[in-house]
Amino acid sequence: MGMVNIKKRGNVYQYQFEVASVNGKRKWVTKSGYKTKAEAIEDGTKAFTEYLNAGMPYKECKISYSDYLDYWLENYCKSNLKYNTIQAYKTIINKYIKPKLGKYRLSTITSVTLHSFIMEICDQYDFSKAYFSNILKVTKGSFREACDVYGFIKYNPSLTLRLPKIDKEKEDVKHLYTIEEIDMILNRFPKDDTFTCAFLTSCFTGMRTGEVCALTWNDIDLKNGIISISHNVYDKPKDEKGRWYIGTTKTPTGKRKVHISKTLLIALRNYKKKQSYLRLQYGANYKTYHLEDVKNEYGKVVEQRIVQNEKNVLSLDTINLVFTRENGTYVGTDITKYPYKIIHQELGIEKCRFYDLRGSYATKILTNGVEIRDVADILGHRNIETTENYYISSTEDSRKVANDTFEKITQSEIINKVIEYNY
Repeated sequence: MGMVNIKKRGNVYQYQFEVASVNGKRKWVTKSGYKTKAEAIEDGTKAFTEYLNAGMPYKECKISYSDYLDYWLENYCKSNLKYNTIQAYKTIINKYIKPKLGKYRLSTITSVTLHSFIMEICDQYDFSKAYFSNILKVTKGSFREACDVYGFIKYNPSLTLRLPKIDKEKEDVKHLYTIEEIDMILNRFPKDDTFTCAFLTSCFTGMRTGEVCALTWNDIDLKNGIISISHNVYDKPKDEKGRWYIGTTKTPTGKRKVHISKTLLIALRNYKKKQSYLRLQYGANYKTYHLEDVKNEYGKVVEQRIVQNEKNVLSLDTINLVFTRENGTYVGTDITKYPYKIIHQELGIEKCRFYDLRGSYATKILTNGVEIRDVADILGHRNIETTENYYISSTEDSRKVANDTFEKITQSEIINKVIEYNY
């Protein structure tokens, strides 16, 4: 099989190249009628390249990397990734990738260019290794799709791209809550039952903030002591119907069941009783919500928006959200905002977050003898390496023991007092 041959036939030129034989017979691709030899060479080369790519047309890509990134976000990311991931990608693209690489043609960027870019980013900024990895992930992903999905480039220059060795790693330091700090926090908010109960739910289960705030009473089996985790709450720009949406868990394995320890079970039961009492007290003024299916702007994914019911209008889709204000108002993950300002400024626990309850839970049960496989399953980690190691057996009974272990090491009079939720 040869390359493209150019011949003059009368007053015009033609190109010809051999393709794979069929049934033992030689086959050729030929096209004639070109006025100049240059035209025949150009079209012949394109046709041969298309043949080598199994029929996929190859077009010289003159698009800038900046414009391609916009195209990639709109046509690939928005159809395959979750809303919050897309927002994170946009930030990385607009802040770090476009300013340094956006002006170049997509087709001219080489592996050397990308290597220099990553080295410069790592030298210039004092990010955690995880954040540098996210920048790398966005860069590699954009070039992978440019090559493998859209055919804008003939080879992927990011295939060998790696992060350099970072001598001084600035990792995302997680706060490990002590029982003294837990007592101090709970004691500071004696009248904010929504916050303290949400705090204890994450504290005693290791649930993510969005998972806690997405809970409905249908997810909590108080009789058998099990929480079914299948949703996550997130916010989008606010409009007349609000800003909170319920989506799936962060990963498929994030959908899980966790056992409720004795202390948390008492807290949730008493909190529910008080919530029911308040619902009666407010009567028609108590706010309720339903889920509204919304096709998002990307056209393929159906999102569920949390929408407040109109007064005196019965909604068959009403959801019984767990963590709402006294009058039923739902504020999503904002229930943690004001308390943590007080925790940081008044209580002096400066670098803690609500999310750190998750890491504290995992660390404490891990260091008290619970198998790492069980910790990973409880936290809903897709890969056990995320927790720390892998391939340790896990059973239903051993996961229950994990929560019982945390129950034993996290006891205080303040917790027992708060969870009564007297009214």
